[in-house]
Amino acid sequence: MLLDTFGRQAVDLRVSLTDRCNLRCTYCMPEEGLQWLAKPDLLTDEEIVRLVGLAVRELGVREVRFTGGEPLLRPGLVGIVAACSALEPRPELSLTTNGIGLARTAGALRAAGLDRVNVSLDTLDPDTFHTLTRRRRHQDVLDGLSAAVAAGLTPVKLNAVLMRGVNDHEAPELLARCLAEGYELRFIEQMPLDAQHGWDRSSMVTAGEILERLATRFTLTTPEPSDRRGAAPAERWLVDGGPGRVGVIASVTRPFCRACDRTRLTADGQVRNCLFATGETDLRTALRSGAGDDEIAELWRAAMWGKKAGAGIDAPEFLQPERPMSAIGG
Repeated sequence: MLLDTFGRQAVDLRVSLTDRCNLRCTYCMPEEGLQWLAKPDLLTDEEIVRLVGLAVRELGVREVRFTGGEPLLRPGLVGIVAACSALEPRPELSLTTNGIGLARTAGALRAAGLDRVNVSLDTLDPDTFHTLTRRRRHQDVLDGLSAAVAAGLTPVKLNAVLMRGVNDHEAPELLARCLAEGYELRFIEQMPLDAQHGWDRSSMVTAGEILERLATRFTLTTPEPSDRRGAAPAERWLVDGGPGRVGVIASVTRPFCRACDRTRLTADGQVRNCLFATGETDLRTALRSGAGDDEIAELWRAAMWGKKAGAGIDAPEFLQPERPMSAIGG
């Protein structure tokens, strides 16, 4: 198992498949992009499958989420999913994507064993999409969402980040569209994980503000009890009595560290025991030096054992991780 000194067990593995992305979201990276990882630094498909298999068989991982960057840019994605779906015990497999290219790949991913997808979409307006992402690919994302439903990658969850003065007024309309289409909407507070280190808490749209905007159009029922929520990061509310729901992931203003059950593997083979960790444990070097599964498992256990009680985002001494979201994996 992957335990820490506070009794938490990591059963949810987030695997970044690449740091590259085909969007340039303003809250993630600069317009010119970043210095991407060199190909030799990336884990190979076989190395990824080996580490996921080790986590599932020996370390108690039950859920695997493939992330990026943009994971659909990984050439071997379908094969990686197929190999992981063949593991025993079989983990639940999901994917977080910006949706570009999903219209082309949804069927193959479902056939390979992918269970569901989370698609990031912050706006319903194509021009606002261009402002936020610096790309004109809005329709591609909508097509990807439709393809995911058609392929059976359900429930389709939609992730949205609201930016003050840009798209924060769209919260009610985003929820209305998701309710109509059958998507499960999750609003996510903007987090200090941008490559520019330009995050400013004072300008962040908070969970409280999001709920206030939604309440102008919908009646939100008290969120589900924490004992039912478990380690899920989203607080969820029934909308107009249900069955539709909306979630808010308040990583900044309402941290959920006490129930965290995640471990993270970067595209270059580093274990991160927290999204906001400032240190990592290198598994890639051990892999390529011929280490056996037992040795690698011990490195992973030690990395998780040292996990802090919380991200410390409210502490005066909090430091934003040097590596941005695209390198860490969401």
